[in-house]
Amino acid sequence: MSITFIKKLPTPEEIRHALPMTEAMQKSKAERDKEIADVLTGNSNKFLVIIGPCSADSEEPVCEYIRRLARVNEKVKDKLILIPRIYTNKPRTTGEGYKGIVHQPDPEGETDFEKGLLAMRHMHTRAIRETGLTAADEMLYPDNWGYVSDILSYVAIGARSVEDQQHRIVVSGFDAPSGMKNPTSGDLSVMLNSIVAAQSAHTFTYRGYEVKTDGNELAHAILRGSVNKHGNSIPNYHYEDLELLCEKYAERDLKNPACVVDANHSNSGKKFYEQIRIVKSVLSSRRHNKNIEKMVKGVMIESYLEEGNQKISDHMTFGQSITDPCLGWDDSERLIYDIAEMV
Repeated sequence: MSITFIKKLPTPEEIRHALPMTEAMQKSKAERDKEIADVLTGNSNKFLVIIGPCSADSEEPVCEYIRRLARVNEKVKDKLILIPRIYTNKPRTTGEGYKGIVHQPDPEGETDFEKGLLAMRHMHTRAIRETGLTAADEMLYPDNWGYVSDILSYVAIGARSVEDQQHRIVVSGFDAPSGMKNPTSGDLSVMLNSIVAAQSAHTFTYRGYEVKTDGNELAHAILRGSVNKHGNSIPNYHYEDLELLCEKYAERDLKNPACVVDANHSNSGKKFYEQIRIVKSVLSSRRHNKNIEKMVKGVMIESYLEEGNQKISDHMTFGQSITDPCLGWDDSERLIYDIAEMV
């Protein structure tokens, strides 16, 4: 058994130099970052809607989706902050299957990390340049933070990563809001412990250096449902679940207690159309309980141009997911307007 070193990859500085953020893009990001932070700290009553494809597999349909989202954002920006999902790494339980654009810049092609890193950054920066909307991504590989630290406005830590020590302590050095998902077991204490770790200062080794962090006060919870020992989905978006998380937060000395509800994954049992009902249920719970209203700052929705999903082939439908099934555009647009009316 051995590890074979294939080639040295470009440094984050080299990738950022190749595809830089312009002054106008940096200004857009700074404004968006403040808006989002104000929601999580309670200084703004706006509501976060983190929405987009399960996996950002191809630049053209993703950017078309975000252009449409930007037009909707102009109509709802007094109440909502729309954050496009540009998820460029796809967690795989078994390690098999499409792993995201960083691995495979061509979904039908071979692994090529150098091309993948450039493709990932090109898609993110293009979206900002064309729409002014900075995005969310999942931090599957903490070592990759340097490639995206200047472009992301939101980071998610997945259910399989949230128990990992490296993810927790690297998040403590992020300057972006970071949502820590509950693990697949659904154990809220694991999720809350990850938030404690992310909000704390640490000294550790990172990319060959000894580093120190100050803690990320914008680390918060994402409820995504769980799976029992029989493989059945157990939702945790219901009123009683949100009440319980309020109580658990109150027991701990955490800054900016906040929660985003993931309407898909185990909350919907991956039945993508259920996201509409789930989002409205969460908003109803917020209306009924002031503590829940104060804690629940947003929702996460998987959505693309075309509903459902498809297998990778030579004749793929433009803007349809090649991983988990997503809501289509028309239903997504309607849902955004409904959210704006209900918050």
